[in-house]
Amino acid sequence: MTRLTEYLLPTEKQAPADAEAISHKLMVRAGLIRQMGAGMWSWLPAGWRVHQRVVAIIREEIDAIGGREMLMPVLQPAEPWRKTGRLGIEELFKLTDRKGSELVLAMTHEEAVTFHAAQTISSYRDLPLILYHFQVKERDEPRPRAGVLRTREFVMKDSYSFDRDRAGLEARYALHVEAYDRIMRRTGLRFYRVESDVGMMGGLGAHEYMAPCPAGEDEVVLGEGYAANVEVARNSPEIEVGEDGEYVRDGETLTVEPAIEIGNIFKLGTRYSEPLGATYLDEHGAELPIWMGSYGIGPARVVAAAVEQFADEHGISWPVALAPFAVHLVAIGRPGTPEHDAAEALYRKLREARVEVLYDDRDAGAGEKFADAELLGCPVRLTVGRKSLESGRAEAQIRRGRREAPGVALDAEPQALQRAIEELCASAP
Repeated sequence: MTRLTEYLLPTEKQAPADAEAISHKLMVRAGLIRQMGAGMWSWLPAGWRVHQRVVAIIREEIDAIGGREMLMPVLQPAEPWRKTGRLGIEELFKLTDRKGSELVLAMTHEEAVTFHAAQTISSYRDLPLILYHFQVKERDEPRPRAGVLRTREFVMKDSYSFDRDRAGLEARYALHVEAYDRIMRRTGLRFYRVESDVGMMGGLGAHEYMAPCPAGEDEVVLGEGYAANVEVARNSPEIEVGEDGEYVRDGETLTVEPAIEIGNIFKLGTRYSEPLGATYLDEHGAELPIWMGSYGIGPARVVAAAVEQFADEHGISWPVALAPFAVHLVAIGRPGTPEHDAAEALYRKLREARVEVLYDDRDAGAGEKFADAELLGCPVRLTVGRKSLESGRAEAQIRRGRREAPGVALDAEPQALQRAIEELCASAP
Protein backbone atom coordinates (compact mmCIF):
# COMPACT_ATOMS: atom_id res chain seq x y z
CA MET A 1 0.00 0.00 0.00
CA THR A 2 1.29 3.45 -0.86
CA ARG A 3 -0.91 5.67 1.28
CA LEU A 4 1.11 8.47 2.82
CA THR A 5 -0.56 7.76 6.17
CA GLU A 6 1.17 4.34 6.05
CA TYR A 7 4.38 5.30 4.22
CA LEU A 8 7.77 6.61 5.36
CA LEU A 9 8.31 9.89 3.52
CA PRO A 10 9.77 12.36 6.06
CA THR A 11 9.79 15.60 4.06
CA GLU A 12 11.60 18.64 5.43
CA LYS A 13 11.09 22.37 4.92
CA GLN A 14 14.79 23.14 5.35
CA ALA A 15 17.85 21.54 3.77
CA PRO A 16 20.76 20.33 5.93
CA ALA A 17 23.01 23.19 6.99
CA ASP A 18 26.07 21.65 5.32
CA ALA A 19 24.32 20.87 2.01
CA GLU A 20 25.62 22.69 -1.07
CA ALA A 21 24.64 20.48 -4.01
CA ILE A 22 21.03 20.71 -5.17
CA SER A 23 20.71 16.92 -5.11
CA HIS A 24 21.93 16.79 -1.49
CA LYS A 25 19.40 19.43 -0.41
CA LEU A 26 16.41 18.08 -2.30
CA MET A 27 16.93 14.37 -1.72
CA VAL A 28 17.02 14.98 2.04
CA ARG A 29 14.09 17.41 1.95
CA ALA A 30 12.00 15.04 -0.19
CA GLY A 31 12.50 12.19 2.28
CA LEU A 32 14.57 10.02 -0.09
CA ILE A 33 17.78 9.64 1.92
CA ARG A 34 19.09 10.13 5.46
CA GLN A 35 22.67 10.32 6.72
CA MET A 36 24.01 8.01 9.40
CA GLY A 37 27.60 9.24 9.43
CA ALA A 38 30.12 11.00 7.19
CA GLY A 39 29.70 9.49 3.73
CA MET A 40 27.23 6.87 4.98
CA TRP A 41 23.68 7.22 3.65
CA SER A 42 20.49 5.21 4.02
CA TRP A 43 18.01 5.11 1.18
CA LEU A 44 14.44 5.50 2.45
CA PRO A 45 11.54 3.76 0.64
CA ALA A 46 10.81 6.35 -2.08
CA GLY A 47 14.52 6.97 -2.68
CA TRP A 48 15.23 3.26 -2.95
CA ARG A 49 12.45 2.93 -5.56
CA VAL A 50 14.28 5.49 -7.72
CA HIS A 51 17.62 3.75 -7.17
CA GLN A 52 16.11 0.42 -8.20
CA ARG A 53 14.58 1.98 -11.34
CA VAL A 54 18.13 2.74 -12.45
CA VAL A 55 19.26 -0.78 -11.49
CA ALA A 56 16.47 -2.31 -13.59
CA ILE A 57 17.44 -0.29 -16.68
CA ILE A 58 21.11 -1.22 -16.29
CA ARG A 59 20.31 -4.90 -15.75
CA GLU A 60 18.16 -5.07 -18.90
CA GLU A 61 20.84 -3.50 -21.08
CA ILE A 62 23.75 -5.57 -19.73
CA ASP A 63 21.67 -8.75 -20.06
CA ALA A 64 20.95 -7.72 -23.66
CA ILE A 65 24.67 -7.84 -24.58
CA GLY A 66 25.11 -11.27 -23.00
CA GLY A 67 26.03 -10.34 -19.44
CA ARG A 68 25.65 -13.05 -16.79
CA GLU A 69 24.73 -11.72 -13.34
CA MET A 70 26.47 -13.03 -10.24
CA LEU A 71 27.43 -11.72 -6.79
CA MET A 72 30.90 -11.41 -5.26
CA PRO A 73 31.77 -10.54 -1.65
CA VAL A 74 32.73 -7.12 -0.36
CA LEU A 75 35.00 -8.64 2.28
CA GLN A 76 37.98 -10.21 0.51
CA PRO A 77 41.42 -11.67 1.25
CA ALA A 78 44.18 -9.11 0.84
CA GLU A 79 46.49 -11.43 -1.11
CA PRO A 80 44.99 -10.92 -4.61
CA TRP A 81 45.24 -7.15 -4.07
CA ARG A 82 48.86 -7.57 -3.07
CA LYS A 83 49.55 -9.55 -6.26
CA THR A 84 48.06 -6.83 -8.47
CA GLY A 85 49.93 -4.10 -6.61
CA ARG A 86 46.78 -2.37 -5.42
CA LEU A 87 46.91 -3.19 -1.70
CA GLY A 88 48.65 0.11 -1.03
CA ILE A 89 45.79 2.24 -2.41
CA GLU A 90 45.08 4.83 0.28
CA GLU A 91 41.28 4.72 -0.17
CA LEU A 92 41.15 0.93 0.28
CA PHE A 93 39.75 -0.15 3.67
CA LYS A 94 42.08 -2.74 5.23
CA LEU A 95 41.47 -4.88 8.32
CA THR A 96 42.45 -8.10 10.04
CA ASP A 97 40.18 -10.79 11.45
CA ARG A 98 40.49 -12.42 14.89
CA LYS A 99 43.09 -14.86 13.51
CA GLY A 100 45.23 -12.05 12.14
CA SER A 101 44.39 -12.72 8.47
CA GLU A 102 44.67 -9.64 6.26
CA LEU A 103 41.41 -8.59 4.59
CA VAL A 104 40.10 -5.68 2.52
CA LEU A 105 36.68 -4.14 1.88
CA ALA A 106 36.47 -4.01 -1.90
CA MET A 107 36.14 -0.66 -3.66
CA THR A 108 35.90 -2.51 -6.98
CA HIS A 109 35.99 -6.20 -7.93
CA GLU A 110 38.72 -6.76 -10.56
CA GLU A 111 40.74 -8.92 -8.18
CA ALA A 112 37.75 -11.03 -7.17
CA VAL A 113 36.41 -11.67 -10.66
CA THR A 114 39.88 -12.44 -12.04
CA PHE A 115 40.46 -14.86 -9.15
CA HIS A 116 37.31 -16.74 -10.20
CA ALA A 117 38.20 -16.55 -13.89
CA ALA A 118 41.54 -18.19 -13.15
CA GLN A 119 39.68 -21.08 -11.50
CA THR A 120 36.89 -21.56 -14.03
CA ILE A 121 38.15 -20.54 -17.49
CA SER A 122 40.50 -23.09 -19.02
CA SER A 123 39.92 -23.17 -22.78
CA TYR A 124 39.29 -20.82 -25.69
CA ARG A 125 35.88 -22.51 -25.82
CA ASP A 126 35.00 -20.74 -22.55
CA LEU A 127 35.50 -17.33 -24.19
CA PRO A 128 34.17 -14.71 -24.71
CA LEU A 129 32.36 -14.11 -21.43
CA ILE A 130 30.72 -11.14 -19.68
CA LEU A 131 30.06 -11.31 -15.93
CA TYR A 132 28.50 -8.58 -13.81
CA HIS A 133 26.97 -7.83 -10.44
CA PHE A 134 25.41 -5.06 -8.37
CA GLN A 135 27.31 -4.86 -5.11
CA VAL A 136 28.20 -2.52 -2.28
CA LYS A 137 31.60 -0.86 -2.55
CA GLU A 138 33.57 0.64 0.32
CA ARG A 139 35.95 3.56 -0.11
CA ASP A 140 37.91 5.37 2.59
CA GLU A 141 36.95 8.69 1.07
CA PRO A 142 38.95 11.52 2.67
CA ARG A 143 36.26 14.17 2.07
CA PRO A 144 32.74 12.74 1.75
CA ARG A 145 30.51 15.46 0.30
CA ALA A 146 27.46 16.38 -1.76
CA GLY A 147 25.06 13.81 -0.36
CA VAL A 148 25.20 10.56 -2.34
CA LEU A 149 27.65 11.93 -4.91
CA ARG A 150 30.82 11.23 -2.91
CA THR A 151 30.33 8.62 -0.21
CA ARG A 152 32.21 5.94 1.68
CA GLU A 153 29.71 3.23 0.79
CA PHE A 154 27.71 2.88 -2.42
CA VAL A 155 26.23 0.32 -4.78
CA MET A 156 27.89 -0.09 -8.17
CA LYS A 157 27.21 -2.22 -11.19
CA ASP A 158 30.51 -3.54 -12.42
CA SER A 159 30.76 -5.87 -15.38
CA TYR A 160 33.85 -7.63 -16.66
CA SER A 161 34.60 -9.02 -20.10
CA PHE A 162 36.96 -11.92 -20.83
CA ASP A 163 38.40 -12.52 -24.30
CA ARG A 164 41.16 -14.32 -26.17
CA ASP A 165 42.92 -11.27 -27.54
CA ARG A 166 42.79 -7.53 -28.05
CA ALA A 167 40.38 -7.82 -30.97
CA GLY A 168 37.94 -9.66 -28.73
CA LEU A 169 38.36 -7.04 -26.00
CA GLU A 170 37.64 -4.27 -28.50
CA ALA A 171 34.45 -6.05 -29.58
CA ARG A 172 33.20 -6.47 -25.98
CA TYR A 173 34.19 -2.89 -25.20
CA ALA A 174 32.13 -1.69 -28.18
CA LEU A 175 29.14 -3.68 -26.90
CA HIS A 176 29.42 -1.94 -23.53
CA VAL A 177 29.66 1.47 -25.21
CA GLU A 178 26.39 0.76 -27.01
CA ALA A 179 24.75 -0.58 -23.83
CA TYR A 180 25.88 2.41 -21.76
CA ASP A 181 24.66 4.85 -24.41
CA ARG A 182 21.24 3.15 -24.30
CA ILE A 183 21.21 3.22 -20.49
CA MET A 184 21.90 6.96 -20.47
CA ARG A 185 19.26 7.69 -23.07
CA ARG A 186 16.67 5.60 -21.19
CA THR A 187 17.30 7.45 -17.92
CA GLY A 188 16.60 10.75 -19.67
CA LEU A 189 19.92 12.29 -18.64
CA ARG A 190 21.99 14.67 -20.72
CA PHE A 191 25.41 13.04 -20.96
CA TYR A 192 28.79 12.99 -22.67
CA ARG A 193 31.04 10.01 -23.32
CA VAL A 194 34.56 11.34 -22.95
CA GLU A 195 38.09 10.01 -23.20
CA SER A 196 39.64 9.52 -19.76
CA ASP A 197 42.80 8.44 -18.02
CA VAL A 198 43.06 4.82 -16.81
CA GLY A 199 44.15 5.96 -13.33
CA MET A 200 44.54 3.31 -10.62
CA MET A 201 42.68 0.76 -12.78
CA GLY A 202 45.48 0.51 -15.31
CA GLY A 203 45.12 -0.87 -18.81
CA LEU A 204 45.06 0.35 -22.38
CA GLY A 205 42.36 3.03 -22.51
CA ALA A 206 39.17 4.30 -20.90
CA HIS A 207 36.07 6.43 -21.29
CA GLU A 208 33.89 8.19 -18.72
CA TYR A 209 30.18 8.93 -18.90
CA MET A 210 29.61 12.44 -17.61
CA ALA A 211 26.34 14.21 -16.76
CA PRO A 212 26.77 17.99 -17.08
CA CYS A 213 25.54 20.05 -14.11
CA PRO A 214 26.87 22.89 -11.92
CA ALA A 215 27.43 20.57 -8.92
CA GLY A 216 29.78 18.34 -10.91
CA GLU A 217 33.14 17.76 -9.27
CA ASP A 218 34.81 16.89 -12.59
CA GLU A 219 35.30 18.96 -15.71
CA VAL A 220 34.96 17.98 -19.36
CA VAL A 221 36.52 19.73 -22.34
CA LEU A 222 34.16 19.93 -25.31
CA GLY A 223 34.38 20.97 -28.92
CA GLU A 224 33.25 20.00 -32.40
CA GLY A 225 33.78 16.23 -32.51
CA TYR A 226 35.84 16.29 -29.31
CA ALA A 227 35.08 15.36 -25.69
CA ALA A 228 37.61 14.51 -22.98
CA ASN A 229 38.16 15.05 -19.30
CA VAL A 230 40.62 17.80 -18.40
CA GLU A 231 43.46 15.38 -17.54
CA VAL A 232 43.34 13.80 -20.99
CA ALA A 233 42.95 17.17 -22.71
CA ARG A 234 45.98 18.63 -20.91
CA ASN A 235 48.16 15.71 -21.98
CA SER A 236 46.87 15.53 -25.55
CA PRO A 237 49.33 16.62 -28.27
CA GLU A 238 46.43 18.06 -30.31
CA ILE A 239 45.36 20.42 -27.50
CA GLU A 240 47.05 23.72 -26.69
CA VAL A 241 46.51 25.08 -23.19
CA GLY A 242 46.89 28.84 -23.02
CA GLU A 243 48.17 30.88 -20.08
CA ASP A 244 44.59 31.92 -19.35
CA GLY A 245 43.57 28.25 -19.07
CA GLU A 246 41.83 28.11 -22.44
CA TYR A 247 41.92 24.87 -24.40
CA VAL A 248 42.44 25.21 -28.15
CA ARG A 249 42.20 22.46 -30.78
CA ASP A 250 42.80 23.11 -34.50
CA GLY A 251 42.13 26.80 -33.92
CA GLU A 252 38.86 26.17 -32.05
CA THR A 253 38.56 27.39 -28.47
CA LEU A 254 37.02 24.54 -26.51
CA THR A 255 34.51 24.92 -23.70
CA VAL A 256 34.94 23.51 -20.20
CA GLU A 257 31.86 22.30 -18.35
CA PRO A 258 31.43 20.84 -14.84
CA ALA A 259 29.93 17.35 -14.79
CA ILE A 260 29.17 14.35 -12.58
CA GLU A 261 30.95 11.12 -13.47
CA ILE A 262 28.22 8.46 -13.54
CA GLY A 263 30.03 5.62 -15.30
CA ASN A 264 33.41 4.53 -16.59
CA ILE A 265 34.72 1.78 -18.84
CA PHE A 266 38.27 0.43 -19.09
CA LYS A 267 40.27 -1.73 -21.46
CA LEU A 268 42.24 -3.65 -18.86
CA GLY A 269 44.08 -5.92 -21.26
CA THR A 270 46.13 -8.43 -19.23
CA ARG A 271 46.69 -6.00 -16.31
CA TYR A 272 44.94 -8.38 -13.85
CA SER A 273 44.99 -11.72 -15.60
CA GLU A 274 48.81 -11.96 -15.65
CA PRO A 275 49.50 -11.38 -11.93
CA LEU A 276 46.51 -13.54 -10.90
CA GLY A 277 47.19 -16.38 -13.36
CA ALA A 278 43.99 -16.15 -15.42
CA THR A 279 44.91 -18.01 -18.61
CA TYR A 280 43.33 -20.21 -21.28
CA LEU A 281 44.56 -22.82 -23.75
CA ASP A 282 44.11 -21.94 -27.42
CA GLU A 283 43.37 -24.41 -30.27
CA HIS A 284 47.04 -25.40 -30.39
CA GLY A 285 47.38 -26.00 -26.65
CA ALA A 286 49.32 -22.82 -26.00
CA GLU A 287 48.65 -21.14 -22.64
CA LEU A 288 47.77 -17.45 -23.06
CA PRO A 289 46.60 -14.67 -20.70
CA ILE A 290 42.94 -13.67 -20.83
CA TRP A 291 42.20 -10.16 -22.10
CA MET A 292 39.83 -8.24 -19.86
CA GLY A 293 37.64 -5.15 -19.73
CA SER A 294 35.98 -3.49 -16.73
CA TYR A 295 32.79 -1.44 -16.86
CA GLY A 296 31.29 0.44 -13.91
CA ILE A 297 28.21 2.57 -13.36
CA GLY A 298 26.83 4.05 -10.14
CA PRO A 299 23.02 4.04 -9.79
CA ALA A 300 23.21 6.59 -6.94
CA ARG A 301 25.14 8.99 -9.14
CA VAL A 302 22.57 8.59 -11.93
CA VAL A 303 19.84 9.45 -9.40
CA ALA A 304 21.70 12.51 -8.11
CA ALA A 305 22.50 13.68 -11.64
CA ALA A 306 18.81 13.47 -12.56
CA VAL A 307 17.91 15.63 -9.56
CA GLU A 308 20.63 18.13 -10.45
CA GLN A 309 19.66 18.40 -14.12
CA PHE A 310 15.88 18.64 -13.81
CA ALA A 311 15.05 20.25 -10.45
CA ASP A 312 13.37 23.63 -10.29
CA GLU A 313 12.71 26.11 -7.48
CA HIS A 314 9.84 23.95 -6.20
CA GLY A 315 11.68 20.64 -5.92
CA ILE A 316 12.61 17.53 -7.89
CA SER A 317 11.20 16.84 -11.35
CA TRP A 318 11.94 13.22 -12.25
CA PRO A 319 12.26 11.82 -15.75
CA VAL A 320 9.39 9.36 -16.19
CA ALA A 321 11.77 6.38 -16.30
CA LEU A 322 13.23 7.14 -12.86
CA ALA A 323 10.28 8.51 -10.89
CA PRO A 324 9.43 6.69 -7.64
CA PHE A 325 5.76 6.74 -8.68
CA ALA A 326 4.06 7.65 -11.95
CA VAL A 327 1.21 9.45 -10.16
CA HIS A 328 0.95 11.46 -6.96
CA LEU A 329 -2.74 11.46 -6.00
CA VAL A 330 -3.83 14.26 -3.67
CA ALA A 331 -7.13 14.12 -1.79
CA ILE A 332 -8.53 17.54 -0.85
CA GLY A 333 -11.10 17.07 1.87
CA ARG A 334 -11.32 15.43 5.25
CA PRO A 335 -12.18 11.73 5.70
CA GLY A 336 -15.91 11.16 5.40
CA THR A 337 -16.52 13.93 2.86
CA PRO A 338 -17.77 13.07 -0.67
CA GLU A 339 -14.57 14.37 -2.26
CA HIS A 340 -12.42 12.19 0.02
CA ASP A 341 -14.57 9.18 -0.81
CA ALA A 342 -14.09 9.95 -4.53
CA ALA A 343 -10.31 10.08 -4.04
CA GLU A 344 -10.42 6.72 -2.25
CA ALA A 345 -12.37 5.18 -5.13
CA LEU A 346 -9.93 6.60 -7.70
CA TYR A 347 -6.97 5.25 -5.70
CA ARG A 348 -8.46 1.75 -5.69
CA LYS A 349 -9.04 1.88 -9.44
CA LEU A 350 -5.53 3.17 -10.13
CA ARG A 351 -4.13 0.24 -8.17
CA GLU A 352 -6.42 -2.15 -10.04
CA ALA A 353 -5.07 -0.66 -13.28
CA ARG A 354 -1.52 -1.36 -11.96
CA VAL A 355 -0.61 2.31 -12.01
CA GLU A 356 2.19 3.07 -9.58
CA VAL A 357 0.58 5.70 -7.40
CA LEU A 358 1.45 7.47 -4.16
CA TYR A 359 -1.77 8.55 -2.42
CA ASP A 360 -1.69 11.54 -0.08
CA ASP A 361 -4.60 10.63 2.19
CA ARG A 362 -3.30 12.61 5.17
CA ASP A 363 -5.50 14.92 7.21
CA ALA A 364 -3.48 17.96 6.14
CA GLY A 365 -4.03 21.23 4.28
CA ALA A 366 -4.01 21.48 0.49
CA GLY A 367 -0.97 23.77 0.55
CA GLU A 368 1.12 21.28 2.49
CA LYS A 369 0.06 18.42 0.22
CA PHE A 370 0.82 20.34 -2.97
CA ALA A 371 4.21 21.47 -1.63
CA ASP A 372 5.19 17.89 -0.79
CA ALA A 373 4.00 16.67 -4.21
CA GLU A 374 6.13 19.28 -5.98
CA LEU A 375 9.10 18.50 -3.74
CA LEU A 376 8.94 14.76 -4.51
CA GLY A 377 8.48 15.44 -8.22
CA CYS A 378 6.42 12.52 -9.61
CA PRO A 379 5.61 13.12 -13.31
CA VAL A 380 1.81 13.46 -12.88
CA ARG A 381 -0.24 14.89 -10.03
CA LEU A 382 -3.94 14.11 -9.77
CA THR A 383 -6.08 16.16 -7.40
CA VAL A 384 -9.56 15.22 -6.21
CA GLY A 385 -11.57 17.93 -4.45
CA ARG A 386 -14.92 19.66 -4.68
CA LYS A 387 -14.24 20.82 -8.24
CA SER A 388 -13.72 17.20 -9.22
CA LEU A 389 -17.16 16.23 -7.95
CA GLU A 390 -18.70 19.03 -10.02
CA SER A 391 -16.77 18.16 -13.22
CA GLY A 392 -16.56 14.41 -12.72
CA ARG A 393 -12.81 14.57 -13.35
CA ALA A 394 -9.66 14.58 -11.23
CA GLU A 395 -7.51 17.62 -12.01
CA ALA A 396 -4.16 16.75 -13.62
CA GLN A 397 -0.85 18.55 -13.62
CA ILE A 398 2.42 17.60 -15.36
CA ARG A 399 5.20 18.20 -12.83
CA ARG A 400 7.85 19.32 -15.35
CA GLY A 401 6.92 22.92 -16.01
CA ARG A 402 3.89 22.64 -13.66
CA ARG A 403 1.66 22.41 -16.70
CA GLU A 404 -2.06 21.79 -16.39
CA ALA A 405 -3.25 18.75 -18.39
CA PRO A 406 -6.59 17.16 -19.28
CA GLY A 407 -8.19 15.65 -16.20
CA VAL A 408 -9.01 12.01 -15.60
CA ALA A 409 -12.62 10.83 -15.43
CA LEU A 410 -13.51 9.64 -11.94
CA ASP A 411 -15.84 6.98 -13.34
CA ALA A 412 -13.31 5.63 -15.87
CA GLU A 413 -12.80 1.88 -15.92
CA PRO A 414 -9.32 0.66 -14.88
CA GLN A 415 -8.18 -0.02 -18.46
CA ALA A 416 -9.25 3.42 -19.64
CA LEU A 417 -7.61 4.91 -16.56
CA GLN A 418 -4.36 3.13 -17.35
CA ARG A 419 -4.38 4.50 -20.92
CA ALA A 420 -5.09 8.02 -19.66
CA ILE A 421 -2.16 7.89 -17.23
CA GLU A 422 0.14 6.51 -19.93
CA GLU A 423 -0.83 9.41 -22.21
CA LEU A 424 -0.19 11.94 -19.43
CA CYS A 425 3.22 10.43 -18.70
CA ALA A 426 4.06 10.37 -22.40
CA SER A 427 3.27 14.09 -22.60
CA ALA A 428 5.73 14.87 -19.79
CA PRO A 429 8.98 16.34 -21.18
